[in-house]
Amino acid sequence: MSTKQWIGLAAAVSFFTMCAVVDASVGHGAKGPKKVGILLVAFGSSEASAQVSFENIDRKVKAAYPGIPVRWAYTSHIIRAKLAKQGKRLDAPEVALAKMMDEKFTHVAVQSLHTIGGEEFHDLRRTVGAFKSMGGFQKVILGYPLLATQEDMQRTVDAVLATIPKQRQKSEAVVLMGHGTHHPANAFYAALMFQLQLKDPNIFVGTVEGYPEVDLIKDLLLEKKIKTAYLVPFMSVAGDHAKNDMAGDEADSWKSILTQAGINCIPILKGTAEFDVFIDIWVDHLGGPLGHF
Repeated sequence: MSTKQWIGLAAAVSFFTMCAVVDASVGHGAKGPKKVGILLVAFGSSEASAQVSFENIDRKVKAAYPGIPVRWAYTSHIIRAKLAKQGKRLDAPEVALAKMMDEKFTHVAVQSLHTIGGEEFHDLRRTVGAFKSMGGFQKVILGYPLLATQEDMQRTVDAVLATIPKQRQKSEAVVLMGHGTHHPANAFYAALMFQLQLKDPNIFVGTVEGYPEVDLIKDLLLEKKIKTAYLVPFMSVAGDHAKNDMAGDEADSWKSILTQAGINCIPILKGTAEFDVFIDIWVDHLGGPLGHF
């Protein structure tokens, strides 16, 4: 978490702690009526075409838990700033939680929409922990990201296999592009590739900012003499990384690097959250916190 984020969180916590103390003294410690809410937290995207993924998640969550108010927050300051210039205001998680406290929510389920429990997820975990310690909510609980347990891994393997382009031949590769991170949770990507290849040896998983890198994926494809590869984002939305780093025409894009190596590339610009089979995992994770209320 950046210094600016910590300062903002500290300010929000301090202000709402003071408000909570005043409120408690006025009510002599009496608790208000139970009010349950859901906060969905994504990295975010400024790409208009990526909004279909968030709309799909929103629809599925509201269908699974009707009657529970749903709020949204983006963890990326850069994305929030870009959207603000477009006239669209998205809150940071700490601001969204502070607002929910002010709205007298007593129980809040915060659901991570991240793919792995990396740096962004753990920043969110610290934010939720700060609000938990200040006592403004009776309960505030964080739900797991997409990949957190071995069961999640198995379900994700099945989801990938179920959403592979129907026209793809077994001799052709499917290359998933994950975001990647320097956080230890980056190991999930290599673990996912291992378990995918137990069922389909021509599915590969690489990352933009972690391991495995595209050059390793290229070498693995050439070693198997694969001539065609479907490039698929392993991210909730097909945003900037998918359009530019994966499918762009620049020399350093995955499509250009693999094409230069003699591999025909077919980009698929659909994020995982465009498929219900992936969203179902996040929605089921949301049931964990809600089950404790």
